Amino acid sequence: QVQLVESGGGLVQPGGSLRLSCATSNLFFSNFIMGWYRQAPGKQRELVTIITTEGRTNYVDSVKGRFTISRDNAKNTVYLQMNSLKPEDTAVYYCNANHYINHRRDYWGQGTQVTVSS
Repeated sequence: QVQLVESGGGLVQPGGSLRLSCATSNLFFSNFIMGWYRQAPGKQRELVTIITTEGRTNYVDSVKGRFTISRDNAKNTVYLQMNSLKPEDTAVYYCNANHYINHRRDYWGQGTQVTVSS
């Protein structure tokens, strides 16, 4: 059974940093586009960033220059380095794996809470 397990969330002050990790199992990791989504209270889930199988990245405008996604295919893990955090970054962050050809193969983690507050 495919599993995606996020970790690294928590409470941080504005301007601080966090690094999220998403460890995957039972999938051929290098064949999956990996993404981070987030959902704030009362809002729809939004795409934050993705990294393709070839390592190309894309970011939502609100996090450009502050967040960095990376992947380690040897460890079957994707990371999200978040710097200069703002209160509006507060949300549950979800890891997503989507097969680069068969997009119906789509998997989600359980989410990790990130709270930015003083």
